[in-house]
Amino acid sequence: MARLIPIINKDQVAVKDHAIVDAIIGSRGALQGPFSMFLHCPELAGRAAHLGAFVRFEGSLDMRVRVLAAMTVAREFETIYVWGAQTSSARRQSVPEATITAIREKHTRGIPPEDAQIVEFTQQLLQQHRIAEPTMQAIRARFSDEELLQLTGAIGYYSMLAMTVNACELEAAPGAEVLHV
Repeated sequence: MARLIPIINKDQVAVKDHAIVDAIIGSRGALQGPFSMFLHCPELAGRAAHLGAFVRFEGSLDMRVRVLAAMTVAREFETIYVWGAQTSSARRQSVPEATITAIREKHTRGIPPEDAQIVEFTQQLLQQHRIAEPTMQAIRARFSDEELLQLTGAIGYYSMLAMTVNACELEAAPGAEVLHV
């Protein structure tokens, strides 16, 4: 059970913050997941939602790349809620089960090289806090500088979500795949 009461409707926040709630619902369809926790600090929720809209929907980075990075972040942080949300998204993006399994098991064996590249980049950034030169060269050969920064920003955004849901002990959504840690 979550450590904070999930905020799932705007009656749970001050009237002055209703516009933030309306904007979050407008872009996401509902108040759920990390945003049900972020809204205990509405200003943070609004700013995170604005960043998340760009990271998730508006940037030029391929959706599959975003999902692979998000899944890897979820696994590295052992984030049950984000893992469940992202595995569902990965399956909609036709990410093979072997790739999902490899990320769950924290390796890249047997997954397509272009997927492994994203997983390894994300793992290196989160585990070593740096990117090895060969990995950076491969990423720079594949992506523009703008896309490299979008990928790095997505990793940071999903790390923030992961820390929030872990601190608040937010469980997987009903019906979502559960990451066993």
